Amino acid sequence: MIQADLSDAAAVQSLVAGCQAIVHFGGVSTEQPWGPILQANIIGAYNLYEAARIHGVKRIIFASSNHVMGFYRQNEVVDALTPPRPDGLYGLSKAFGEDLSRLYFDRYGIETACVRIGSSFPEPRDRRMLATWLSYDDLHRLITACLTTPVLGHSILYGTSDNCVSWYDNHLARHIGFRPQDSSDVFREAVYARTSEPDLNDPAVLFQGGGFVKIGPL
Repeated sequence: MIQADLSDAAAVQSLVAGCQAIVHFGGVSTEQPWGPILQANIIGAYNLYEAARIHGVKRIIFASSNHVMGFYRQNEVVDALTPPRPDGLYGLSKAFGEDLSRLYFDRYGIETACVRIGSSFPEPRDRRMLATWLSYDDLHRLITACLTTPVLGHSILYGTSDNCVSWYDNHLARHIGFRPQDSSDVFREAVYARTSEPDLNDPAVLFQGGGFVKIGPL
């Protein structure tokens, strides 16, 4: 185990040396002030891809986020070609990471799976997570598929389990071979029982990003 600050380019260089592939789950994972996001998710992502280029790493699994698409409504379905609509600075930083990975694929041939992770918890915590939930086992299956598929290219896919309600269409990532086996549906009755009816005037209910669309000011 080696700890390093992603904004420290030299430290990231040391981390990457000798790697065959990188699973990049580091960085700020919630909506925060700009300073920490800039250092970890913007500068840190650049440092990681530069280190990969220098050390000849050819495949990266990049933990993006559903919050890249957070300002689409919950009655819309998005896919890999739908233009991003980040719901905050965190989502914006992940959109930057996706664009950065595209540049490094086009220019240097570094393959990347941009995994727009939904909500990975032991079980859904609320009604929104019935659509965004990703089980731990399905997360493991997803990362394994991204690491082992023969040709990854530059791919965007949504990281959710096989939930009956979903806002995400993964048909453009079928070449990766990810097939979720779990579903939030088994938790639906319990989630409904412990949560109140949604307020359709609440932006957190209307938009896919949930509560992230209300966090501010920017």
